[in-house]
Amino acid sequence: MGLTVTVSVPATTANLGPGFDCLGAALSLGNQFKFSPLPSGSENLRIRVSGLEAKRVKTDASNLVYQAFLKLYDRLNQIPPAVQIEIQLGVPLARGLGSSATAIVGGLVGANALADSPLTQDELMRMAIAIEGHPDNVVPALLGGCQLAATGTDTDWEICPIPWHESLIPIVAIPNFELPTQTARQVLPSSYSRADAIFNTAHLGLLLRGLETGKGNWLRAALQDRIHQPYRQTLIPDYETVQIAATAAGAYGLVISGAGPTLLALTDNNTAEAVMAAIATVWKPSDLSVQVKKVGIDRQGAIVEINA
Repeated sequence: MGLTVTVSVPATTANLGPGFDCLGAALSLGNQFKFSPLPSGSENLRIRVSGLEAKRVKTDASNLVYQAFLKLYDRLNQIPPAVQIEIQLGVPLARGLGSSATAIVGGLVGANALADSPLTQDELMRMAIAIEGHPDNVVPALLGGCQLAATGTDTDWEICPIPWHESLIPIVAIPNFELPTQTARQVLPSSYSRADAIFNTAHLGLLLRGLETGKGNWLRAALQDRIHQPYRQTLIPDYETVQIAATAAGAYGLVISGAGPTLLALTDNNTAEAVMAAIATVWKPSDLSVQVKKVGIDRQGAIVEINA
């Protein structure tokens, strides 16, 4: 049967307010992907899915994990092996927590390991960005931690790890409805004013220092945004009410995680429980159900286990 490769990939939260399409952090939730070569003469592909919303994941060749798997072998100019992929889901689908990024990273890393790791982590990262179309989720999913991505002078990517102060606690509020990324992008304007560009530039700079130092006043100001949140918040019921309640309970701020609808609050140990309760209380009377979790920052990224 050959080697069996298991890849664990963390969920991610992207943007963090003003860091639209360039900033993201890995979270202590995740998906697991197990790749096992199939015997010669059997089918080319077998996909089994378990865990959250397993029935909604495609199990044919259009599966995103398998598509990324194929792209790796195409890059190597090799015929992909017949493979069984077992997917254990721990990240909700289409909720702004990087589920597609875990699939892309899992497929690339798994294929690379089965092929005896010919590509470097840097090469895998660039492939993942090309597949996803932007770096904010796939980079922290692969590398872990909080990561800032920018194009270099030759249009290649420069990746900068952002220190995350140990006192900062992420809280995610995951409602029971989906918000496809395409829908969330369609509400964005095609251009912005100079004032809004300057506003976000200043607040992203302040956010990076706030994340590094844990300084509350900096974070309260820095988590503001004028590029995507004012437009996307209209797609999330009671967004403003939840934001007011979270900050009143002690959160430094509340932002949309990725494209949404999951919301992310940043707080500390002293106020975390109060913030969680405040968010849950706002959404409780509505038709929405919400899962509010205190999570951590995953600092390892994608982890590979190889068994002979």
